[in-house]
Amino acid sequence: MLKKSAFRRIILASLALLILLIIYFFPSKETYIDETLTYVDQVEMPIFLIDQNDYVARTTIVKNKTELNDIIKEIIDALTIGGSKSSYIPQSFKPLIPEGTKLLDFSLDDGLCKLNFSKNFLNVEAQYEEKMIEALIYSLTELTEIKQIMLFVEGQQLTKLPHSGKKLPNTLDKNYGINKIYNLDSIKDTSKTTIYYLSKNNDFYYYVPVTEITNDHTEPVEVIINNLKSTPVYQTNLISYLTASANLLSYELLENSISLSFNNYLLANLEEKEILEEVKYSIALSLRDTYDITEVIFNVEDEEIAKVEIN
Repeated sequence: MLKKSAFRRIILASLALLILLIIYFFPSKETYIDETLTYVDQVEMPIFLIDQNDYVARTTIVKNKTELNDIIKEIIDALTIGGSKSSYIPQSFKPLIPEGTKLLDFSLDDGLCKLNFSKNFLNVEAQYEEKMIEALIYSLTELTEIKQIMLFVEGQQLTKLPHSGKKLPNTLDKNYGINKIYNLDSIKDTSKTTIYYLSKNNDFYYYVPVTEITNDHTEPVEVIINNLKSTPVYQTNLISYLTASANLLSYELLENSISLSFNNYLLANLEEKEILEEVKYSIALSLRDTYDITEVIFNVEDEEIAKVEIN
């Protein structure tokens, strides 16, 4: 009798161990899906913040929301000093909207986003008032659904900067410029071209757009390539990895893309026919902001080498 009881206990213990092993090595589908959803929620989105050199720079933060209206609120929160997204902001970057500012309400209609802030919005430091506007424009227009923004404070449209009194356009878009550099002979007949350089903080690389305002009316794609090929002497801490020997031979502007043809010096590796990622994205981001396109095709001697899709 005792032998049978002991045998029965051994059988039960073995079955229990087997069940535990099955659960451990073959987790349920529900557990797998939950883990996948958690991973998907941790998506990064681009945002423009002030870096250690006082440039409005393109970096990323974790996006927790999926609905467009919630994402807009999340962006404004990240752009606000002391906001709940502060812990997500990369080291050496900071937001500019004054602490305590509230987004009272907003609307989005046909690509135009109207934002109504509390009066704390006007407490921005004088040296950062224009950069705050640039950060708002560039952060929000990273969303494909937003093309322009309008700013309101306590229901009244913001028509000028609070300290300098500089007049603002009725609607704001990327044509407003960012980190502006003026190289003018005359204030009449000007053109703007925004060029994305690289900057570095420790081992972290990120992009800094600079809008050059000149009287030169060279085609923007040529201005972009020529500037990236040369060291930007007015911004010694900005970097471009496009070699001076890389020549743009021709280009074709299509409906939603641009096709570029270069000589061999565009390639970082001739045998493997590779272009540096930093070169591709400096050019692609610059062209996207200038021509409102979503794709850049890179060719070397009539052979397609790379294609960059960027919204």
